Amino acid sequence: MKVLAIDTSNYPLGIALIDDQQVIGEYITNVKKNHSVRVMPAIENLCRECDIKPADLEKIVVAEGPGSYTGVRIGVTIAKTLAWTLQIPLVGVSSIEVLAASAARYFSGYVAPLFDARRGQVYTGLYRSQNGSLETVKKDQLVLATDWTEHLKELSEPVLFVGNDLPIHREVLANMMGDQARFAHYTEHNPRPGELAHLGLHREPVDIHTFVPNYIRLAEAEAKWLEGKKENDAK
Repeated sequence: MKVLAIDTSNYPLGIALIDDQQVIGEYITNVKKNHSVRVMPAIENLCRECDIKPADLEKIVVAEGPGSYTGVRIGVTIAKTLAWTLQIPLVGVSSIEVLAASAARYFSGYVAPLFDARRGQVYTGLYRSQNGSLETVKKDQLVLATDWTEHLKELSEPVLFVGNDLPIHREVLANMMGDQARFAHYTEHNPRPGELAHLGLHREPVDIHTFVPNYIRLAEAEAKWLEGKKENDAK
């Protein structure tokens, strides 16, 4: 099965093509540039280099969030449009799970990927890697880094942290967890789009029309609007 994977949920832009158990093409950048003008050319270039035509694709897999609100929307919108146009299945995969899978190949134990969510908060989840398989221990969540660290200390086992935003929180993690905290090498911090494609390869498709990103929390502007609306309705 030929699968196209798309990840624009954070600064890294990732595109991959796999054919069953073979990665036939992969494109990753980690720069602060607008995904909206880069993702389609990236898909077209990768398909052309790999001699894959749109009609050859059999499934679309997209990183559904959490992450950058704009980035997540871009990826999901393009994935839905392609899946609907080509009349092929669409699968959404947690952006945090993709990051965990990208590092877990070389570590057995707990893996805690993270994205910075500002104000001392992180988007994170907890996974356990063993013998090449990845098990979800704690679902994706938004939490204060200090509270999350206190919880992880109770595991009394090493925890591997991974993510491009790790330097923002590394001091807190190291001070609170000591030797229990393990940090992935910087070359593992970019989520691999090939892993995204692999994770979604055999998962059940979603309904294209009702599928929405997983933001975990509302954008600040949306939250303020809803709060104001609630106050007005109460008057």
